[in-house]
Amino acid sequence: MAELLKVENLSAGYGEAVVLHGVSISIDEGQTLALLGRNGTGKTTLINTLAGATRQHGGTVSLGAGAACVALHKLPPHQRAAAGIGWVPQERNIFKSLTVDENLTAVARPARAGRASSAWTPARVYELFPRLAERKGNLGTQLSGGEQQMLALGRALVLNPALLLLDEPCEGLAPIIVQELLRAIRRITRDEGLSAIIVEQHPKAILAISDTAAVLDRGTVVYSGTAESLQEQPAMLSKLLGVGR
Repeated sequence: MAELLKVENLSAGYGEAVVLHGVSISIDEGQTLALLGRNGTGKTTLINTLAGATRQHGGTVSLGAGAACVALHKLPPHQRAAAGIGWVPQERNIFKSLTVDENLTAVARPARAGRASSAWTPARVYELFPRLAERKGNLGTQLSGGEQQMLALGRALVLNPALLLLDEPCEGLAPIIVQELLRAIRRITRDEGLSAIIVEQHPKAILAISDTAAVLDRGTVVYSGTAESLQEQPAMLSKLLGVGR
């Protein structure tokens, strides 16, 4: 399996404040990585750094392999999106003055080479989230929090990315919406093979649909291994995250 993302000795933060210290992680094509840690340990900063929304102080970030390898750390955010990064930030950042359909069609990109048969289009997003199909003419401001999150995910999908970055996609949502989103994420990653890095405060739910896991503490990686191995060690999971879930 080919390596898709490689992060080496990454240091980054906001302005002169360094939050991440020498972070190294990698993910293969078709794999999902669960990014875990207590609040304030640097998870969101790492996702934001991969998307190009922080100040990088050192290290490298590369996407792809061989002749197709792209040095992401040298690119601004819009070029990272064009290179294959699909980002769903905590804030969702949908276009609230546009309709659901306009949000999707405004950013849609053609499928990447070799993935035409599984291209994400607005029509496929509506099939994934029937709630959005029912509200395609509604403005972003007229959607519930859960519907906005579905739209944010759908908008990232129609970019047809190589790697999806999800920052706490289930935060603050009703349990029934959380289950709907988790089913959709499972389908996107496990069934359709889209690589993803997922930050989530419900570790067991995300570990169950992930291949690998990394745990951050104080801006450094303190665990890196398979998701299955971490699931099978509840004492270690509790120690690393301070939770018993």
